[in-house]
Amino acid sequence: MREPSLLVRLGRYGAVGVTAALVHTTALLSLERIAPLWLANPLAFLAASIAGYIGHAVVTFREETGGRRFARRWLLLQYAVNLAVCALLPLLLGNWITMTLRTAVLVFTPTLLNALIWSRAARFSQRLQRSNSVPTRIHADDLGLDDSINAAILALARDGRVDGASLLVHGPAAQAGADAWRQRSDAMPLCLHLCLTEGPSTQGCPDLPARFGTLLLASLLPGRQRRLRPQLDRAIRDQIQRFRLITNQQVIPVDGHQHIHLVPIVLESLLDLADDSGITWIRTTREPLPTGLPLADWWNALRRGGLIKWTVLQLLSGIAVRRLKQAGIATNTWFSGVLFTGEMTGDKLDACLDALKSRGEQEGPTNNLLLTHPAGPLREGELTRHGFDLSESFFSSFDRQKEWQSLRSRARHG
Repeated sequence: MREPSLLVRLGRYGAVGVTAALVHTTALLSLERIAPLWLANPLAFLAASIAGYIGHAVVTFREETGGRRFARRWLLLQYAVNLAVCALLPLLLGNWITMTLRTAVLVFTPTLLNALIWSRAARFSQRLQRSNSVPTRIHADDLGLDDSINAAILALARDGRVDGASLLVHGPAAQAGADAWRQRSDAMPLCLHLCLTEGPSTQGCPDLPARFGTLLLASLLPGRQRRLRPQLDRAIRDQIQRFRLITNQQVIPVDGHQHIHLVPIVLESLLDLADDSGITWIRTTREPLPTGLPLADWWNALRRGGLIKWTVLQLLSGIAVRRLKQAGIATNTWFSGVLFTGEMTGDKLDACLDALKSRGEQEGPTNNLLLTHPAGPLREGELTRHGFDLSESFFSSFDRQKEWQSLRSRARHG
């Protein structure tokens, strides 16, 4: 669709702005009758922000949005920025400038910020609608952990609904899973699913396995680093050796069980071992936020810890990407599967796929990745018996079977 001229765009922007100002005024006059000014004004401003949010999406930038509303995050951003500016700007200006200049700054600063926010929102919406979307590779973790997990992953791979998988080499069904995967003529190389948080211990590693938080804290404490680093090197070498034995692969892509490979002390060990071990690719988890999901899904992500986990892994991935680039090791550009871990079904699955497909800036040699954890019914206590107590709880959930069914019901991938 052809973009309008600058004059037309400014006219639309002005019309929506005037409408939002009228909404603000009307709401403020009405609310002042029943609420104090300190409460009435922010509420009235919220009404004006909603009017601008809808108006700029439907009118000002309709060529970019296709007449659809912006993602809700832009409304929250605009409202928060404007409240902060309105509260702080008068304090910052003080009495050291003339009244005329003070008024101009107070009026035009929010106007300029709003223009920047809504134009960014428009570009974001335009990117979501691009037809030349970036391909996404659907990936399944935990091959080898159990026969029921193997069955689900292999069935999806045969049907063309899963592209790649990660092998947990100390899982009780690792050999069977690797053998079955290798028999497929179109099989991609397996990834080593590095596991340091549960499972059988490695000889000479008394402090492993260890929880994610324990290893993250050790990354910040020199004393703990000195104690754990030799153990990590030994455990990682052991898993690399076993991976080669099971898969016959010499080139090794790496990711991590519970994303443990992104913890700095673990990542540094992997980087030091990379040249001798044939590690050429390590997964990162830079995850764009999906759009169009109901607030209930976001509340569940917060309640179940998905948002906290997403925040931590975004920070760790930012560090990892720089280190990988310095070391000359490849990684994926974008990823999805942390925010709604264990719930990649239905609308959430579709929204995450759409978010990945819209990311045009593909820098890495692999497509963007969407992570899933499909599985069939699990025998009670089976994983705990082999030392995988954390996975026992995760894979015992019926959500694993729902993920399998959700992927099966999708159109054939690729």
